[in-house]
Amino acid sequence: MKNKTVIITGAASGIGKAASLLFAAAGANVVISDIHTLEGGKLAEEICIAGGTASFFKTDVSVAAEMEALVAFAVKTYGKLDVAVNNAGISGEQNPIADMSIKGWEQIIAVNLSSLFYGMKYQIGAMLQNGGGSIVNVSSILGAVGFAGSAGYSAAKHGIIGLTQTAALEYAAQHIRTNAVGPGFIDTPLLNALDIQMKSQLVAMHPIGRLGKSEEVAELIFWLASDKSSFVSGSYYPIDGGYLAK
Repeated sequence: MKNKTVIITGAASGIGKAASLLFAAAGANVVISDIHTLEGGKLAEEICIAGGTASFFKTDVSVAAEMEALVAFAVKTYGKLDVAVNNAGISGEQNPIADMSIKGWEQIIAVNLSSLFYGMKYQIGAMLQNGGGSIVNVSSILGAVGFAGSAGYSAAKHGIIGLTQTAALEYAAQHIRTNAVGPGFIDTPLLNALDIQMKSQLVAMHPIGRLGKSEEVAELIFWLASDKSSFVSGSYYPIDGGYLAK
């Protein structure tokens, strides 16, 4: 990963932050993207103080022009784009389908699905100029199964897998690999709104007996982005403590 340029969206916290630290420690040029300027800027500063290379670029992933600008920034700053980790997402409105608002549906599809199309559109273009690259999309266990009250989230995460597989087919010959990871419930800020009882219920859904850690997901993302997974493309890797094995 030494001197490779990596874009990570949703990088100011959780899985994105863990991935940013891991890629930076391996010698990559990390472009930290998030809507949270303070946290993202602090992370970039932290990496640079530790001897790594990182820059922050504020991006609303649901806006195509901002995703285009993010890729342009990475290429202008570091000369190329080698890896993209499309991680940004929201939990969104939680309601049964008949009760879900149109606004809630549109928001979660925009942030969790359309953003990946925008990202891949411009990331692939940059990678083609560089002779290839690796894209890792963060889906979910809910990309493989449904979950009551989470129609928008589940639909978006299913869609990510379809996008991932399609991109893998379209660009394999041009040396661009595209894969998806499917985290179970990970102990990130997305779960901060839940009370202790709700968190306990989530823990019980995982045969391994606990929630996942951001660092564990980051390790899988890093492997998929690296040359060690050079024969892997179009795949979906759950990392879920046994959730989907039930």
